Amino acid sequence: MPLISHGIEGHDEDRRAFRFSMLNDNQVVLCQISDAALDELAGMKGTESSERMVQFLAFRQKVEQTASRLFDEGPTLRGSVVRIFSKHFAVESDVVGESELGQSGK
Repeated sequence: MPLISHGIEGHDEDRRAFRFSMLNDNQVVLCQISDAALDELAGMKGTESSERMVQFLAFRQKVEQTASRLFDEGPTLRGSVVRIFSKHFAVESDVVGESELGQSGK
């Protein structure tokens, strides 16, 4: 079952991650996406921490879809944090690339 958008905590400079929450029924699920993953989505590197909110909002739908997928895929313990890293988007790019290669060979 997909998670539902909930709240935004903001950028955590110590963890170099952006923190947000989603809902699973009435249960709040804490989530975070690394700075590197946000930059991967934006196609850039080294975004200033003051710009992370704008960056998160620009990619919020994609980030939340990824958090929901990761939540559904793994065994999650109550109170655990769904963590998104750049590797989660690199895998998606590889799958798209492979399907495009397969189609071009027809």
